[in-house]
Amino acid sequence: MIEYFVHIDPNRPPRDLVVVSTDVPDDVSRVSVAVNRLPANWRKTPAPARLAAVGDDFAAAGKATILVVPSVLVPSESNWLINPRGPRFGSIRVHASEPFHYDERFFV
Repeated sequence: MIEYFVHIDPNRPPRDLVVVSTDVPDDVSRVSVAVNRLPANWRKTPAPARLAAVGDDFAAAGKATILVVPSVLVPSESNWLINPRGPRFGSIRVHASEPFHYDERFFV
């Protein structure tokens, strides 16, 4: 939510956001990218093109379903990118979406 929030126009926050949760079985394959495997400028804005290549390479390899990458805003935390063409993608349970709105205090 924070990764998306930093890109929101505070004068025109979206009103149509939803949040979706999932259950990911332990046996769904994942690949983790360590910070030291990323380009030195990986936290810069705009993002370096090499970052997109990391995701592209992961998807093209087709060996895992989830790519775990460090958060740009909180590098000790991670974001999970899910490849719908990955093995065992079908075993991920997706729950119903729910409306989501950022608390107005974020915009003050």
